[in-house]
Amino acid sequence: MRASRDVHTLLEIMAALRTPVIGCPWDLEQDFGTIAPYTIEEAYEVADAIERGDMHDLCDELGDLLLQVVFHARLGEEQDAFDFGDVVQAISEKMIRRHPHVFGSVDATTPEAVKRNWDDIKAEEKVARAARNGTQPEPPSVLDDIPLALPALQRAVKLQKRAARIGFDWDSAEQVFDKIDEEILELRTALSGRDTEAVSDEIGDLLFTVANLARHAGVDPEAALRGTNDKFRRRFRHVEDRAAAADCALESTPLAQMEAWWNEAKATESAGPGETTPLPPTSHERSVD
Repeated sequence: MRASRDVHTLLEIMAALRTPVIGCPWDLEQDFGTIAPYTIEEAYEVADAIERGDMHDLCDELGDLLLQVVFHARLGEEQDAFDFGDVVQAISEKMIRRHPHVFGSVDATTPEAVKRNWDDIKAEEKVARAARNGTQPEPPSVLDDIPLALPALQRAVKLQKRAARIGFDWDSAEQVFDKIDEEILELRTALSGRDTEAVSDEIGDLLFTVANLARHAGVDPEAALRGTNDKFRRRFRHVEDRAAAADCALESTPLAQMEAWWNEAKATESAGPGETTPLPPTSHERSVD
């Protein structure tokens, strides 16, 4: 089999991987549940490539994400539930249905009008889905259709934005700071009581409120935390490198020394691109030398 720009080749590759006996043992063991985490991971890889502005990686990661769609479609086909063509048909119908201002006669000339029309159509779809499943639709909520599978911080912001549409929101970031102080006090109380369930609940409240502060500040908390994760990894790697250069194991290195190396990394970053901040050997290094 040879690579091709034709999506049918990709479908044939997946079919071969899932063919019993002669296919790939790992691929043959997978099901919807085991593949789902990889699907989420690949979506994050796409977002990461976009954030880095790396078009070569973006092309590659989009291919990985497409493979996830093909994999799920193959699993559906094997169960006689749906195939890749059904997936394409369903999303094509949905896009046409939800854009009557483009493909029909509905008048919607502003983004706000498009959004209202989109919400109305989604509400109609919800009723139709309930009828198809033989259930009664729940009363509509402004918080409908926010996926449970979203990362918690991202979902928190979406919930807050929806509630803010009808005025359920603080007027300023300063009010959110007050709420954060309140949540920290409640967390301290829970910690002093050694109630694990209460501590978990209060930490969740605190994180939710911090996400709200980020929203008021115009910052994506998910992206902010990813940046901090990267920063932590970068600075900790500097600590590891310094320990290796000093020929000492991190496990036996005093915390004060590791903090000194950590602060070196911070000072180097604050010097700016293309600049370096000369740093004298630490006391630990002098003793090693």
